[in-house]
Amino acid sequence: MRKPFHQISLALSFVLVFAVSAQAVRIKDIAKLEGVRDNQLVGYGLVVGLDGTGDSQSTEFTIQSLVNMLERLGVSVNRNLVKVDNVAAVMVTANLPPFAKAGNNLDVLVSSIGDADSLVGGTLLMTPLKGPDGEVYAVAQGPLVVGALAFGGKAAEVQKNHPTAARIPNGGLIEREVPFALGGDTLNYRVSQADFTTIARMSKAINQRFGGGIARSIDGASLEVRIPEKNRDRLIEFIAAVEELEIRPDQAARIVINEKTGTIVMGDDVRIETVAVSHGNLNLVVTESAEVSQPNPLAQGETVVVPETQIEVTEEKGNLVVVDPGVSIGDIARALNAIGATPRDLIAIFQAIKASGALHAELVVL
Repeated sequence: MRKPFHQISLALSFVLVFAVSAQAVRIKDIAKLEGVRDNQLVGYGLVVGLDGTGDSQSTEFTIQSLVNMLERLGVSVNRNLVKVDNVAAVMVTANLPPFAKAGNNLDVLVSSIGDADSLVGGTLLMTPLKGPDGEVYAVAQGPLVVGALAFGGKAAEVQKNHPTAARIPNGGLIEREVPFALGGDTLNYRVSQADFTTIARMSKAINQRFGGGIARSIDGASLEVRIPEKNRDRLIEFIAAVEELEIRPDQAARIVINEKTGTIVMGDDVRIETVAVSHGNLNLVVTESAEVSQPNPLAQGETVVVPETQIEVTEEKGNLVVVDPGVSIGDIARALNAIGATPRDLIAIFQAIKASGALHAELVVL
C-alpha cells in the first residue's frame, strides 16, 4: 500500500500592481518652509515601580544613578545595599514641534538601556530633555503606557510586542521655546522630493495667484518667494494662502520591484516601446511514497520499507503578446495579465524588457 509522504510544488506567488497617478496636491503637502521643523530632544532617567522586572545588580550605572538621586533628595544610603530589581535605567526621547510654547505638552518615548525584562507598571521620574546645544527644553515624568506583556517561568515564557519600550502621552512639559521669527523680505520653501518640473509648477502657480513675479526657482529643491509689501503686515495669512495653492507634482517614470515579497509598483508615466512577450509556466511536482517489501512465508529475511520517488514536470504553452508602443500602465497590466503572468514572472519580464531597451522607466530592485 502506498501513502503520499510529501509533495513539493514549485509555483509562483501573487503580486499587487498599483498605478500611481499624480493628482493635484497642496503646496503645504509637498514643501516645507525653511526653518519650520521639529527638533529632537533626549534625556536619561529612571523608571521606578516595576514588579521585579527592572535592571539586575550587574547594571552598575542604574545603581549609581539611584544612589545619586537619593542623595540629592537628602537620603544617605549604602551603595552596596541598594537593590534595583524595581528600577530601570532608560533613555527618553521626544520631538519638539515648531512654534511650541512653554507650558505645552508633548509625547515622549521611553526605552530601556539596561537589562530590564519589562517596563510594565513603571513610572518615569522627572527627566530633563536636552537639545543638541545642551540646553534643557522640556521635562518628562509620568506613568508608562507599554502596550506589551511578558511573563513566564523557568520552563516557558510568553511575550507580546516589546515590553522594554513605552510611551507617555503628553508626558513632556515644554520649559523653553526654540527661538524662530518669521519676517524679512523673502520666504524659502524646500520640496520633499527634488524635481525641476515640480519647482517650476510651484513658481508658476504662485505668480499666477499673486502676480508680480514674486516666486523664483533657486534649484530643483528650493523656491524663493518675495513677500509683497501689502502682505508684510499680514504674513501668516499670506503663507496660508501660498500653501493652499494646488499643483500637480511631477515624478520620474519608475518601476519598483521587491523580489522578496513579490511586490511591483509602477508609476503612471511608465511607457514601453513595441515589444513581444512570450510566457511559459514551468511546474515541478515531486511525490515521495513508501512501499513495504516482505519476504516469502518460508524464506529468510526481514520486512523493510522501500522509499519510492516520482517526479513530474509540466510546462504550459507559451503565449506571445505584442505590446504596442507608448502604452499606459493600465495597458501594460492588462497585457501581462492576459498571458497569466504571476509576480515572479512579471519581475523577470520587466528586467528582460529593460535589458532590451524597450522600457522607458527606471527599474529599481529592492
